[in-house]
Amino acid sequence: MITFHQLHKRYIMGANHVEALKHISGTIQTGEIVALCGPSGSGKSTLLNILGLLDTDYDGEISFAGNTMSKDGKALTRFRRENIGFVFQRFNLIPVMTALENVAYPLMLNKTSYQERMQIAEQWLERVGLGEVKHHRPDHLSGGQQQRVAIARALIHSPQLVIADEPTASLDSKSAGQIVELMKQLSHEQGTTFIVATHDSRMSSRCDRTIELVDGTLSSMPQHQPIVLSKEIA
Repeated sequence: MITFHQLHKRYIMGANHVEALKHISGTIQTGEIVALCGPSGSGKSTLLNILGLLDTDYDGEISFAGNTMSKDGKALTRFRRENIGFVFQRFNLIPVMTALENVAYPLMLNKTSYQERMQIAEQWLERVGLGEVKHHRPDHLSGGQQQRVAIARALIHSPQLVIADEPTASLDSKSAGQIVELMKQLSHEQGTTFIVATHDSRMSSRCDRTIELVDGTLSSMPQHQPIVLSKEIA
């Protein structure tokens, strides 16, 4: 699904140049849950931002389903809205909105009608086991419940890729286990690909594969032939 070739990222900090990524290449398959691991400063967040098409200031090339990504801002915004979901450690739910409204929010950005987006959002909340709290605001939900709302929000537009940054770091063991199982279920049922930056062994040990980043380089990553999906994403 995702092929990246010779990705290189340099930060200029005054007189110093920091090489965050050093010409790394690899492929991530459709439906994989990949753990992105490594110490702080290893380049995990940089790689997440680039693969999520949030950062275009890099050298190298990224392809989705055989289609090379341009760096045009408008085209990338449209592509992200249609094909990529994001899950954050701090959930990033809108506090004045209910769980239902938070999940439906991405469809509002895509100009889906109110009735349709609420119907789809309700279906997703049921799917993640939160139908009974759909009218609760985030401050009335537990950490695990808030993270499941965030996952439902990330998946409501049926993205091919979900980028997750430390999704279990602030959760207890029971909630973390529920989040991991939910991701595995969705990857197997829908072919959703998850790239998860994590320090949490509860998460990484149950992923399909681990990418180790050390000082901006890949210490190990089996290479695969990219899979070309039937859905047109160019």
